Amino acid sequence: MSIASLSTLSLRTHRFSGLAPGPKLIVTGAVHGNETAGTRGIARMLGELDAGRVEIVRGSVTFVPVCNPLAYLNQRRMGERNLNRRLQPTATPQDYEDRIANVLCPLLAAHDVLLDLHSFRSPGRAFVMRGPADNRGLLEPFSHATAEARLAAHVGVDRVVDGWMAAYAGGVARRRARGLTPGAVHEDPGYGVGTTEYMRSQGGYGVTLECGQHDDPQGPEVAYTAIRQTLALLGLADLPLAPPTRPFECLTLAEVVDRHAEGDRFAKAWTSFDALAAGELIAVRADGSELRAPQAGHIVFPDAHARPGHEWYYFAQPSARPL
Repeated sequence: MSIASLSTLSLRTHRFSGLAPGPKLIVTGAVHGNETAGTRGIARMLGELDAGRVEIVRGSVTFVPVCNPLAYLNQRRMGERNLNRRLQPTATPQDYEDRIANVLCPLLAAHDVLLDLHSFRSPGRAFVMRGPADNRGLLEPFSHATAEARLAAHVGVDRVVDGWMAAYAGGVARRRARGLTPGAVHEDPGYGVGTTEYMRSQGGYGVTLECGQHDDPQGPEVAYTAIRQTLALLGLADLPLAPPTRPFECLTLAEVVDRHAEGDRFAKAWTSFDALAAGELIAVRADGSELRAPQAGHIVFPDAHARPGHEWYYFAQPSARPL
């Protein structure tokens, strides 16, 4: 998408409606402004729709190529804060992302299915994040796990991660136990709510596809393939549906660990999904205390530049929910 044509005062959407009934899909890109694989994948699909090479014949699809124009125009992750945290409408918006949320949240709620396209900082292969199993709990009640798993299986990747909200809520509990750290993230499990979590809260379902490292030249292709597959899977377009990529590696985020002080340091330069042996040294706190893997697993989203009081890394282990 041309930066010159983008405004920070509006949210641009592209909607296509088939003449036969079907589900309502929304595809989002650049929730974080420096994650452009989804924006480029969406642009490619819009070109094919405009040229008539792909047609929406059932249901509808709405594309939002850039969900955070301010961050996108500045080529950074956030405008004034992280749009993918504490995503909810508010009558008293305090910042740019609050104003975006007041437009984006009703848009999400008006659809049935979400494909949210992201990328990540460190090297690694693409993966998809799904939500919880069906449940009636208070944290993230849900009733579309089977449909969501089917979507996750067909977007074109073979690594599937779950457990986001439960891990985040556990981190909140630990922050509360040690008291508020200056500059700490919001001490409320609701702060972990992003696009897919909000979608589920409104009765829909969706997945987050992490298309690879930010600058991976294959990232836009990963995004484009996922869009085609989703259109085919939902029957919105008469496109061939490729079979799932198997075998799947299914992981669950078991724990989030915060950085406490500037002196906290990793034991090595970790990359997301690096394997960890039971007891392996992960990091050392400023006071000399060691953080070791509680069992065999993986380190996920390590952030050597995390500010004190913020998420430093996640520990993942094999999921009990095969796809």
